Amino acid sequence: MDPSEAQKCDVAPATATAYLDPNYWDKRFDREEHYEWFKDYSHFRHLILEYIKPKSAVLEVGFGNSQLCEELYRDGIIDLTCIDLSSVAVEKMKQRLSTKGYKEIKVLEADMLQLPFEDECFDVVIEKGTMDVLFVDSGDPWNPEPVTASKVMAMLEGIHRVLKPNGIFISITFGQPHFRRPFFNAPTFTWSTEWKTFGDGFHYFFYILKKGERSSDDTECIEKTDVPSLSLYHEELESEDYLFRTNLDEM
Repeated sequence: MDPSEAQKCDVAPATATAYLDPNYWDKRFDREEHYEWFKDYSHFRHLILEYIKPKSAVLEVGFGNSQLCEELYRDGIIDLTCIDLSSVAVEKMKQRLSTKGYKEIKVLEADMLQLPFEDECFDVVIEKGTMDVLFVDSGDPWNPEPVTASKVMAMLEGIHRVLKPNGIFISITFGQPHFRRPFFNAPTFTWSTEWKTFGDGFHYFFYILKKGERSSDDTECIEKTDVPSLSLYHEELESEDYLFRTNLDEM
């Protein structure tokens, strides 16, 4: 077995609900150096650079051991703040960035449900697979459990608060539009909602929410894109990303 595949087997949880346990992530990040949920930067770089400018103040929520902030830095995005709930992830990221000389990137231990930032201080907020964790025990995807809905709304309310007027929230996810729109389009928010897709075989979703741009009749996503089929190719079934779509206790 390839060493990287062996490591992936070692850190993958027995059940999807383990993703909700902070201790799981501390143990995982202590053993695993790098993993990219929902494809690496090269797959969506053409999308993300449409919305992030060199002088943008950017917040990444839930960086884990992804290399997203490093890729953005190499593309000239310098004003980067990255947060994660795991102290292990934070320390390892600080060491990695320091070794590479990326000293401008700010790395903080913080809870995405209680963002420790002032109002309207970021041009762009990015999350990649972080919100998906909140849905792993949500029950019926059409009618999520109240505790799930409460956490998702707390996350989105915090992101909306810290975005500057006309700021942009980018969400990279497995979540299909018919499951995400009830949250994104809640009356408390002023952002417009559109999405694009990327990936081969199975498509991942790239949501763009623009603060202050929702119209009075904005009940549908701006970009009318057909939702791709949920059928997965073999290589996608082998990926740990698939656990986010699967309740292993019911298999």
